[in-house]
Amino acid sequence: MTPDIQARLTDLGLALPPAPAPAANYVPFVLAGDLLHVSGQVAADANGFIIGKLGDTMDLDGGVAAARACALSLLAQVNAACDGDLSRLRRVVKLNAFVNSTADFTDQPKVVNGASDLFAALLDPAVSPHARSAVGVAALPFGVAVEIDGIFQIG
Repeated sequence: MTPDIQARLTDLGLALPPAPAPAANYVPFVLAGDLLHVSGQVAADANGFIIGKLGDTMDLDGGVAAARACALSLLAQVNAACDGDLSRLRRVVKLNAFVNSTADFTDQPKVVNGASDLFAALLDPAVSPHARSAVGVAALPFGVAVEIDGIFQIG
Protein backbone atom coordinates (compact mmCIF):
# COMPACT_ATOMS: atom_id res chain seq x y z
CA MET A 1 0.00 0.00 0.00
CA THR A 2 1.31 3.46 -0.81
CA PRO A 3 2.32 5.62 2.15
CA ASP A 4 -0.15 8.37 1.16
CA ILE A 5 -3.17 6.08 1.29
CA GLN A 6 -1.91 4.44 4.48
CA ALA A 7 -1.42 7.87 6.07
CA ARG A 8 -4.90 8.97 5.02
CA LEU A 9 -6.41 5.77 6.43
CA THR A 10 -4.57 6.33 9.71
CA ASP A 11 -5.69 9.97 9.84
CA LEU A 12 -9.30 8.79 9.48
CA GLY A 13 -8.83 6.10 12.14
CA LEU A 14 -9.30 3.36 9.56
CA ALA A 15 -7.40 0.34 8.28
CA LEU A 16 -7.87 -1.89 5.28
CA PRO A 17 -9.42 -5.21 6.26
CA PRO A 18 -8.00 -8.41 4.84
CA ALA A 19 -9.40 -8.95 1.33
CA PRO A 20 -12.59 -10.96 1.92
CA ALA A 21 -12.68 -14.48 0.49
CA PRO A 22 -15.50 -15.35 -1.92
CA ALA A 23 -18.62 -16.75 -0.26
CA ALA A 24 -19.63 -18.93 -3.23
CA ASN A 25 -18.43 -20.11 -6.66
CA TYR A 26 -16.74 -16.96 -7.99
CA VAL A 27 -13.43 -15.11 -7.73
CA PRO A 28 -12.95 -11.85 -5.82
CA PHE A 29 -11.66 -10.00 -8.88
CA VAL A 30 -10.83 -10.39 -12.57
CA LEU A 31 -8.22 -8.36 -14.41
CA ALA A 32 -9.08 -7.67 -18.08
CA GLY A 33 -6.41 -5.50 -19.67
CA ASP A 34 -5.95 -2.60 -17.28
CA LEU A 35 -9.48 -2.88 -15.86
CA LEU A 36 -9.92 -4.68 -12.57
CA HIS A 37 -13.47 -5.93 -11.98
CA VAL A 38 -14.05 -6.49 -8.26
CA SER A 39 -16.93 -8.72 -7.20
CA GLY A 40 -19.61 -7.38 -4.90
CA GLN A 41 -18.36 -6.65 -1.41
CA VAL A 42 -21.00 -6.93 1.30
CA ALA A 43 -21.09 -4.59 4.27
CA ALA A 44 -18.99 -6.01 7.10
CA ASP A 45 -16.75 -4.73 9.86
CA ALA A 46 -14.74 -6.23 12.72
CA ASN A 47 -18.00 -7.39 14.35
CA GLY A 48 -19.23 -9.25 11.25
CA PHE A 49 -21.91 -8.47 8.70
CA ILE A 50 -23.61 -5.07 8.91
CA ILE A 51 -27.22 -6.18 8.77
CA GLY A 52 -30.25 -3.96 8.24
CA LYS A 53 -32.89 -2.57 5.93
CA LEU A 54 -32.84 1.15 5.20
CA GLY A 55 -36.20 2.72 5.95
CA ASP A 56 -36.97 0.03 8.52
CA THR A 57 -34.28 -1.33 10.87
CA MET A 58 -31.44 0.99 9.83
CA ASP A 59 -31.18 4.77 9.57
CA LEU A 60 -29.32 6.79 6.95
CA ASP A 61 -26.16 7.14 9.08
CA GLY A 62 -26.01 3.37 9.52
CA GLY A 63 -26.36 2.92 5.76
CA VAL A 64 -23.58 5.41 5.07
CA ALA A 65 -21.32 3.48 7.47
CA ALA A 66 -22.21 0.20 5.72
CA ALA A 67 -21.34 1.67 2.31
CA ARG A 68 -18.07 2.96 3.73
CA ALA A 69 -17.26 -0.57 4.94
CA CYS A 70 -17.94 -1.88 1.42
CA ALA A 71 -15.51 0.70 0.01
CA LEU A 72 -12.79 -0.47 2.39
CA SER A 73 -13.34 -4.07 1.26
CA LEU A 74 -13.23 -3.00 -2.39
CA LEU A 75 -9.95 -1.22 -1.76
CA ALA A 76 -8.63 -4.31 0.04
CA GLN A 77 -9.41 -6.38 -3.06
CA VAL A 78 -7.66 -3.82 -5.29
CA ASN A 79 -4.68 -3.95 -2.94
CA ALA A 80 -4.61 -7.76 -3.21
CA ALA A 81 -4.89 -7.63 -7.01
CA CYS A 82 -1.98 -5.16 -7.10
CA ASP A 83 0.20 -7.35 -4.86
CA GLY A 84 0.06 -4.74 -2.08
CA ASP A 85 1.05 -1.83 -4.31
CA LEU A 86 -1.88 0.60 -4.37
CA SER A 87 0.24 3.11 -6.27
CA ARG A 88 -0.84 1.03 -9.29
CA LEU A 89 -4.43 2.29 -8.86
CA ARG A 90 -5.07 4.79 -11.66
CA ARG A 91 -8.81 5.37 -11.41
CA VAL A 92 -11.99 4.32 -9.69
CA VAL A 93 -14.04 3.83 -12.86
CA LYS A 94 -17.49 2.66 -11.74
CA LEU A 95 -19.33 1.55 -8.61
CA ASN A 96 -22.56 -0.46 -8.68
CA ALA A 97 -24.24 -0.21 -5.30
CA PHE A 98 -27.21 -2.13 -3.97
CA VAL A 99 -29.02 -0.88 -0.87
CA ASN A 100 -31.29 -3.18 1.12
CA SER A 101 -34.26 -0.86 1.55
CA THR A 102 -38.00 -0.58 1.89
CA ALA A 103 -40.12 0.30 -1.13
CA ASP A 104 -40.61 3.87 0.11
CA PHE A 105 -36.95 4.57 0.97
CA THR A 106 -35.49 6.84 -1.75
CA ASP A 107 -32.16 8.01 -0.31
CA GLN A 108 -30.02 5.26 -1.85
CA PRO A 109 -27.67 7.88 -3.40
CA LYS A 110 -27.06 9.40 0.05
CA VAL A 111 -26.24 5.94 1.43
CA VAL A 112 -23.77 5.23 -1.37
CA ASN A 113 -22.08 8.57 -0.75
CA GLY A 114 -20.47 6.73 2.18
CA ALA A 115 -18.35 4.82 -0.35
CA SER A 116 -17.82 7.68 -2.80
CA ASP A 117 -16.84 10.12 -0.07
CA LEU A 118 -14.34 7.64 1.39
CA PHE A 119 -12.65 7.17 -1.99
CA ALA A 120 -12.49 10.97 -2.35
CA ALA A 121 -10.90 11.29 1.10
CA LEU A 122 -8.33 8.53 0.53
CA LEU A 123 -7.33 8.92 -3.09
CA ASP A 124 -5.76 11.59 -5.24
CA PRO A 125 -8.44 13.81 -6.88
CA ALA A 126 -7.47 12.44 -10.31
CA VAL A 127 -8.16 8.87 -9.13
CA SER A 128 -11.39 9.03 -7.13
CA PRO A 129 -14.12 10.57 -9.35
CA HIS A 130 -16.24 7.73 -10.74
CA ALA A 131 -19.46 6.76 -12.44
CA ARG A 132 -21.97 5.14 -10.11
CA SER A 133 -25.31 3.42 -9.72
CA ALA A 134 -27.29 3.33 -6.47
CA VAL A 135 -30.14 0.84 -6.56
CA GLY A 136 -32.67 -0.09 -3.89
CA VAL A 137 -33.32 -3.82 -3.53
CA ALA A 138 -35.69 -5.92 -1.41
CA ALA A 139 -32.94 -8.13 0.07
CA LEU A 140 -29.19 -8.78 -0.03
CA PRO A 141 -27.08 -11.82 0.92
CA PHE A 142 -26.90 -12.51 4.66
CA GLY A 143 -29.33 -9.61 5.26
CA VAL A 144 -26.58 -7.02 4.81
CA ALA A 145 -27.52 -3.39 4.34
CA VAL A 146 -25.29 -2.65 1.33
CA GLU A 147 -23.32 -4.48 -1.37
CA ILE A 148 -21.03 -2.72 -3.85
CA ASP A 149 -19.00 -3.99 -6.78
CA GLY A 150 -16.54 -1.91 -8.75
CA ILE A 151 -14.37 -1.42 -11.78
CA PHE A 152 -10.90 0.04 -11.27
CA GLN A 153 -8.15 0.98 -13.71
CA ILE A 154 -4.71 -0.17 -12.65
CA GLY A 155 -1.25 0.23 -14.13
